[in-house]
Amino acid sequence: MPSGFTRDEVAAIAALAHLELDASEIDLFARQLGEVLAYAAEVQQIDTTGVAPTASVVTRHAADRPDAVRPSLDRAEALANAPDAAVEAGLFKVPRVMG
Repeated sequence: MPSGFTRDEVAAIAALAHLELDASEIDLFARQLGEVLAYAAEVQQIDTTGVAPTASVVTRHAADRPDAVRPSLDRAEALANAPDAAVEAGLFKVPRVMG
């Protein structure tokens, strides 16, 4: 099995993340992280000659339509039913969430 991480490196990473790992967990994670690195190295060896670069693997969605200015509610109408609107500022007042 590939081993790209030492026990000391895993322990140092765990300390940075404020994780308490026992000896068996350190060994497990060292092995698993080594396997991830080995797989990444394997993927990097794939010949991509002739493959166009891809910015995104997702096809375009309806949400990707161009922005267009369209009529919307008048500000006064939008604030008319608000329980505690700041009409003069054109804002909705909402309860404070963070103190």
